[in-house]
Amino acid sequence: MKKTQQGFTLIELMIVVAIIGILAAVAIPAYQDYTTRAKVSEIMVIASKDKSSVSEFYISQGTMPALPTNAGVSTDATQSTYISAIGYAGLANVGTLTYTVTNLGAASGDVIFVGTGGTNGVQWTCNTSSVASKYLPANCR
Repeated sequence: MKKTQQGFTLIELMIVVAIIGILAAVAIPAYQDYTTRAKVSEIMVIASKDKSSVSEFYISQGTMPALPTNAGVSTDATQSTYISAIGYAGLANVGTLTYTVTNLGAASGDVIFVGTGGTNGVQWTCNTSSVASKYLPANCR
């Protein structure tokens, strides 16, 4: 009587384990970068709120606010667990928002937005940052 093969051989099982290991070696670092970018995007949301407040002040007053409280910008760093300090400096038609990012390992550093007021409102640029560019959104790279 002829016996048919049932189950998998050891070689086949080892090949499957090796493939899973290779996929995990690629997927885990990519996932860690993704989660760090998601945390940095939380900071970008806070920055967009502050940029809107400063822009609205400029449009209504014709000059940048001298103090962050004049425009309703909160410098309270407890807004996010990833921010240790929020700074603002305003002169005539230029306002600068600085967010000091901490607790994010390689993504820690300063994210700086510079707003330049003109006849068409305020144009914002993310001109300097010590945060690794792979963690920043495309408009800040």
